[in-house]
Amino acid sequence: MAKKFPDNFIFGGATAAYQVEGATREDGRGPCVWDEYMNRPGARFNADPASDFYHQYKKDLQQAHDFNINGIRISLSWTRILPEGEGKVNPAGIDYYNKLIDECIKQGVEPFVTLHHFDTPLPYFQNGHWLNRELIDKFVDYARICFEAFGDRVKKWATFNEPWSIAQNGYLAGNFPPNETFQITKAIQIEHNLMVAHARALNLYKSMNLPGRIGIVHTLEGKVAITDTPENNHARDLDDAISNRFMLDACYLGKYSDTTKELIGEILQKNGGELITEPQDFVDFAEAAKQIDFLGMNYYSSHFLQAYEGESQVVNNSTGEKGTSVFCLKGIGARVSNPAVPTTDWDWPIYPEGMYMQLKRIARDYPNYKEIFISENGMGYKDDFEAGKIDDTPRIEYVTKHLEAILKAIEEGVNVGGYYIWSLMDVLSWSNGYNKRYGLFYVDYKDQKRYPKKSAYWYKEMSRRGELVPVEKITY
Repeated sequence: MAKKFPDNFIFGGATAAYQVEGATREDGRGPCVWDEYMNRPGARFNADPASDFYHQYKKDLQQAHDFNINGIRISLSWTRILPEGEGKVNPAGIDYYNKLIDECIKQGVEPFVTLHHFDTPLPYFQNGHWLNRELIDKFVDYARICFEAFGDRVKKWATFNEPWSIAQNGYLAGNFPPNETFQITKAIQIEHNLMVAHARALNLYKSMNLPGRIGIVHTLEGKVAITDTPENNHARDLDDAISNRFMLDACYLGKYSDTTKELIGEILQKNGGELITEPQDFVDFAEAAKQIDFLGMNYYSSHFLQAYEGESQVVNNSTGEKGTSVFCLKGIGARVSNPAVPTTDWDWPIYPEGMYMQLKRIARDYPNYKEIFISENGMGYKDDFEAGKIDDTPRIEYVTKHLEAILKAIEEGVNVGGYYIWSLMDVLSWSNGYNKRYGLFYVDYKDQKRYPKKSAYWYKEMSRRGELVPVEKITY
């Protein structure tokens, strides 16, 4: 297998506004849903100051430059730009993102900008969230403001980060607001509405003749039957339909295929629901499918599926205590552990084959795709800071296995243009706070100082050479 990456391959780092910026009440920023959630009574952590990127972005981008990181995923905080979600634009928000984007370009760290990374304005969340179709038009209005303000310099845009996570974590697993569980019909409806918002924003961008490209970021989870039986294979297909296929069809086919409609229809029928659509949705889908420039693929884990006939039940592992997760959905299946596959402390299977399978699947099932970026991948780990050094060899080994899967897919003809490790520096985790670390750079949250981990030196050398580097060759 090739060890070399293609020329111009991006070795990037990923962030998200709410997880790194802090400054949630500074310079006119309005509240988003996560502000209320993180500051509720009994909350274990909140987003101030997070990684203080709002004030430290120049240092962070200088460090990225110094470590050969040539791309960064950032997201825009909707309520930093529009404090009420609509209406009057906040000049301080526009000014901050102008300075941030300019600094990215100055440091040779190309910005990949996401419009929405979970942080819906609080008033819209309280008014139905993505179940309320009025939010689609509000999002497109917000997108226009961003395209007009930053579109002359930003060459990579994503409409949304992980629509599936908005639906799954908020309405099935209950570990994102509004903390509802087993609301399968709501989850499917939200996915559809998000895909309509994506299509309309993408079509708007293309109508403005701006110099960049636009796509979307999906989290694509590998789905594997735990044993090869018709029942388990069907559970796999049902889980794949709601997690992956439903939204990929909308993005690339411009419609839902007959097979997808059958699978989603079965899930809805077993849960007493229906999907509500409008004819214009599919006109917008079809137009966007012809114009989408790339897919951002977030990949962390796969699921092993077993047939399941009972009621839904979910137990979230938010503490890192192995073996405590439960995820069974009525009308779909049960996600079960595979003894042959190792897991993280948070019960996420470490299964790079799933990444390879999804890359190949995009190329096979959606041949009109143009390019894929691995927009997030990384390992949550309880880093040990000893004598000023952080030896995170397990993280390097995890990322190496996934980069090998990417190289295998590239060698077989899949067009992958870059890799953005999650995360550039340690960040606030949505449901795990600050004890689950992902960064190349360690953040001491007491004084906000940054310390390069062993993985940062490894990543630097790999980017410099444009090829995989064995961990044992790294000194730091």
